[in-house]
Amino acid sequence: MTLRDCYAAFGGNYDDVLGRLRSERMIQKFVLKFLDDASYETLCVAMAAQNREEAFRAAHTIKGVCQNLGFTALLASSSALSDALRHEWMPEAPALAKQVGDDYRCVTEAICAFQSALEA
Repeated sequence: MTLRDCYAAFGGNYDDVLGRLRSERMIQKFVLKFLDDASYETLCVAMAAQNREEAFRAAHTIKGVCQNLGFTALLASSSALSDALRHEWMPEAPALAKQVGDDYRCVTEAICAFQSALEA
């Protein structure tokens, strides 16, 4: 699996990121680091506790990372969740968080497959 294949697997915008970061090696570095980011775990804990401020911060962090890395679907869902938590706990927040989780799993599964291909 190539990095381009990885992006295709989760519907990311590889060409946009390549235009910004200018090197596949740099993209690879940050994509693999994404697996170590604790923002999603923080989001899950905060959502379970209905801690709006912490959940907002985590969703906003995910949104920023996804924007920089071209993770299109996860960007959209984390952006919607971030908006729903910005000023108050909106009723749609749990459903939006579920979508973030689905999109997050799709991205991390593709990255793990890419990582495994590198190690093979």
